[in-house]
Amino acid sequence: MNTQIFVMNIIRIIIVFLFTIQTCLGQETVYPALAQTQTIALTNATIHVGNGQVINNGMVVISGGKIVDVRPSAAITDVKVIDCKGKHIYPGLILANTQLGLIEVPSVRATIDATELGVNNANIRSIVAYNTDSKVTNTLRMTGILLANIVPQGGLLTGSSSVVQLDAWNYEDAVYKADNGIHFDMPSLLSRTGGRRGGGFPGAVQPPVDPVKRALEQIEEVKVFFREAKAYLAAPQHEQANLKYEAVKGLFNKTQKFFVHGNIVKEMLVAVDFVKEFGFDVVIVGGSDSWQIADLLKQNNMAVILSQLHSLPNMVDDDVDQPYKTPAQLQKAGVLFAINDEDGTSRYHNLPFNAGTAATYGLTKEEALAAVTLNPAKILGVADKTGSIETGKDANILVSDGDVLDMRTNNIVYAFIQGRQINLTDKQKQLYERYKYKYGLK
Repeated sequence: MNTQIFVMNIIRIIIVFLFTIQTCLGQETVYPALAQTQTIALTNATIHVGNGQVINNGMVVISGGKIVDVRPSAAITDVKVIDCKGKHIYPGLILANTQLGLIEVPSVRATIDATELGVNNANIRSIVAYNTDSKVTNTLRMTGILLANIVPQGGLLTGSSSVVQLDAWNYEDAVYKADNGIHFDMPSLLSRTGGRRGGGFPGAVQPPVDPVKRALEQIEEVKVFFREAKAYLAAPQHEQANLKYEAVKGLFNKTQKFFVHGNIVKEMLVAVDFVKEFGFDVVIVGGSDSWQIADLLKQNNMAVILSQLHSLPNMVDDDVDQPYKTPAQLQKAGVLFAINDEDGTSRYHNLPFNAGTAATYGLTKEEALAAVTLNPAKILGVADKTGSIETGKDANILVSDGDVLDMRTNNIVYAFIQGRQINLTDKQKQLYERYKYKYGLK
């Protein structure tokens, strides 16, 4: 009997061991690329610079992670040449506002690390929670997204965002620009009727709550915080450091942007007040009604990140296609804007196609491309390093078989981040190959 039990235990151990091996082999084997050591020339392509310029039959030379030459194709020696004849070269796309790497599976609480408790979380830094091993990241690189601005949630002042590049071992490697801005989640100034008017026990009588009045009180509380922060930062020394005040120092010396999340005109007018009272560089995030006050935004040098083009308008009397037309109206008014994708279903995958939609509603193709490359780079404070294919900038480059903004022809064949040619494999591709093999289709 003892011998039989011993044999059964050995069999169980072997089964567990084999299962573990199979599980390990089933995981992704996608590693961050090594630093660029060899000069590379991408030749014979149509180059979309990102600033509106297009170079036909052009060549991009990258060395040491930087773009060293952009010009018409010519003979070149002593370098690695990748012939891109018939293909298109673009700057890497930038996701301007996202919880990528902070939320893995929205329905599984244990994988959500985006939201902090409390009302004032100005000192929270999203970058320290950023997960470079997210399975979502690789699926975005195959559509052309190479950089992202990682934004925290929770409370009114949600903390600071950071720009990351999407090919890294850890968050320290991923940082492209740390703590580039402080985010303010504007309380809604839209009065709604119906629904619950308060909490408490069933049957308990609750006093009526005016949501707009409460929102205005919260906005004033935020203004008071910034007034106190300004006074604190003006003092020559302090007995104790205040982490929340220290965290917003960059807003006053213009090294950080103030990102105000809001959609309706009333909320954006409050954002204008922050410009006038504190002199902040303000960026509207959301901005679905920004077309109504485009001239005012331009006057106050305020940029806009349009959260989601593929959506319905805010108001029932707006044109049903108003979200598609808003980019062209902002472009006409001279407002700096970026197009984003915050769809929780597609997990940011449709960023280039949102821009493609805008290109059919008044923007040119190159203007739409700029809205997901150079414009977000300017808004996020990284335009000196990326956003366009220009000499001296980092080699964040895409090579596509077709139009990167067109869902039918977007097919990324090469991608480079800081000159490193990255692996474009992802979990979906691995599963595709796995089941092709299973059913004898390879």
